Amino acid sequence: QVQLVESGGGLVQVGGSLRLSCEASGRTVSSYHMGWFRQGPEREREFVTTISRHSTRTYYADSVKGRFTISRDNAKNVVYLQMNSLKPEDTAVYYCAVRASGIDGVFYTREYEYDDWGQGTQVTVSS
Repeated sequence: QVQLVESGGGLVQVGGSLRLSCEASGRTVSSYHMGWFRQGPEREREFVTTISRHSTRTYYADSVKGRFTISRDNAKNVVYLQMNSLKPEDTAVYYCAVRASGIDGVFYTREYEYDDWGQGTQVTVSS
């Protein structure tokens, strides 16, 4: 089991930026498919982005493409989510997730495809 701890959330104005971090313990993040999901007020949890295992290939939801960037620091065992040009609709609790099995280079975008989750970090974008 991999334990994940997110941080970096907070309150930001429209158009601002935040960088979320997801620190993994137990295994190196390069060995896992890593994903970010979010759940806004009165909304179901939705896919945001993922980075494939053993590669730098990434995939984004259309709603964040061009504004958000996922990256991985293998030395620190941390996955980041850089969020720019934030909008009110980005307000949500952001969750980091990990999937141990699967195919390198394949993108996993559904909640049930992930094995372990962090506790989440709140992001609030004010207008």
